[in-house]
Amino acid sequence: MRWVWFRVAAAIVAGSGVVAGLLVNLDRATREDQVRGDVLANYFSLFTIVTSILAVVVLTIAARWMLRHPGPSPEPVGLGTAIAAVTAPVILLGIVFNVLLRGNPAPIAATDPGWVSFMDSWATETLHVVLPIYFVIDLLFAGRRRGLPWSSLAVIVSYPLVWTIYTMVRGERVVNPDGSTPWWYPYGFLDPHTAGYVSAFTYIGGNLLAFVLLGVAIIGIGRARERHTARHDASTRPRIGGLPA
Repeated sequence: MRWVWFRVAAAIVAGSGVVAGLLVNLDRATREDQVRGDVLANYFSLFTIVTSILAVVVLTIAARWMLRHPGPSPEPVGLGTAIAAVTAPVILLGIVFNVLLRGNPAPIAATDPGWVSFMDSWATETLHVVLPIYFVIDLLFAGRRRGLPWSSLAVIVSYPLVWTIYTMVRGERVVNPDGSTPWWYPYGFLDPHTAGYVSAFTYIGGNLLAFVLLGVAIIGIGRARERHTARHDASTRPRIGGLPA
């Protein structure tokens, strides 16, 4: 039952990170005299934010299901697939940010007032450190996790693929809120105007490959845990001996 509250706590922390990041972006938009509507649309198009919101939704649903269905039965396949589909992007976000992007704040961060700087740090650490660590722990230790069929790999990869298509199509159709370019991409490595389409699509291919590998690992771990649980249950099940003659 404790995993119910772990998941509730993780959902609250993730939600607070999304809200903190929103406040930071709104403050910076005001100080730079940007159109708030454009800033909001861009903020909620970020892979980090979309993924974090999905994580809040899935964790809340999972916690509610566990409360409504106490006992040892494994989670439904649909719920297990949803958790896996969120686990992969959350973990990859943590890896990419902490390996490649940490220590590269936006130039405007140097002029942030104290409360904005705190909110920025809170959003960064909760969404790129705390949430990924939680999902790793949930994957390895949460009770009632179900082993998924290998076909669920298609679901895990579909979300980042859809987001990438949306982003590349949208990028050419929106103006940068700071007025510097007639296009806007959420991440520099996706911007074909920076290093060309070959570089952008190379990064896209690498990211999709990473999602496939993560998906294989997540499914494999879940199936291994299910087999281990089945063997443990079989070994602890009481055996009825033969009746005396």
